Amino acid sequence: MIDNIHPEYQYLDLLKDIMEHGTDKELFFTPEVLDEYKQKGEEPPFIRSVFGRQIRFDLSQGFPLLTTKKTFLRGIIIELLWFLSGSTNIKYLVDNNIHIWDEWSHKRYRKNCIKNGEEYLNQEEFIAKIKELPADDPFVVEWGDLKVVYGKMWRRWPASDGREIDQLGWVIEWLKSKPFRKSYVVSGWNPDFIYAMASADNANEVPPFCHTTFQFAVTEGKKLNLGLYQRSADSFLGVPFNIASYALLLLMVAQVTGLEPGEFVHSFGDVHIYSNHFDQVKEQISREPYPFPTMKLNPEITNIDDFSYEDFEIVDYKSHKALRGEIANIGGF
Repeated sequence: MIDNIHPEYQYLDLLKDIMEHGTDKELFFTPEVLDEYKQKGEEPPFIRSVFGRQIRFDLSQGFPLLTTKKTFLRGIIIELLWFLSGSTNIKYLVDNNIHIWDEWSHKRYRKNCIKNGEEYLNQEEFIAKIKELPADDPFVVEWGDLKVVYGKMWRRWPASDGREIDQLGWVIEWLKSKPFRKSYVVSGWNPDFIYAMASADNANEVPPFCHTTFQFAVTEGKKLNLGLYQRSADSFLGVPFNIASYALLLLMVAQVTGLEPGEFVHSFGDVHIYSNHFDQVKEQISREPYPFPTMKLNPEITNIDDFSYEDFEIVDYKSHKALRGEIANIGGF
């Protein structure tokens, strides 16, 4: 990458690449989701995708919070803190008015009610009930629980002997004493929780993780780098969120290990644009990026589990206006 080219153009060029060279592919929809589109009189979207791409951001050039549309930083921070807690229950997110994972929790609850011939709350009513009840209420404990999400795999990987392995905790501790090892990998891909491969007790409504694995590596003495492999990437809605989230994780781990943040390297498998986002993407591509902002972390925090929302401050963030896009509930693979 040429030094005088804004790093955000990597992302904008990826969008152009998909629009100009991508393959249009049909999506898998469950019958109930297809019925929803039919009732609305709408055709379900398709995706246009390319395979095998990579972008990278040197954090010395600023924090990669994209500027060609306003990015929801509060949601990024709250979700990341939830992942780091190892929780699988959406109660913390709902209490903070972050609704990224609402539909997956409601889907499991709704499916159970239909199976038992019971009436059920719609998603808005369901989330309102989760919010008003205490965390230890049986309804919240049962139906707010997604069973498996990134945080569980990162911090409480279920081992065959019944243990829960803190993958990220292990990485952080060893980075402090043996920074140059090549084995600092955190995996989210566990076949025992994925669709037809899942055992009976582990079957769930959450789709296979898009972020399959990430790796830390130290270079140039004390520079900590983070590489993510993402098997499937919604480049308009999801990727800006993912870039900022993993860049923030890199800053946090660098601070608690006493290392310097280096590069976030983002590698993609299937990277795509949903057909109902084409117009928004064309608008975003036409915009010129602003300088990246700076992310400041509370320097007093030395333990990954001690961060709270108040420990983060974004400085000099200027962006173009937001671009909205409807999330396609594919209801399956």
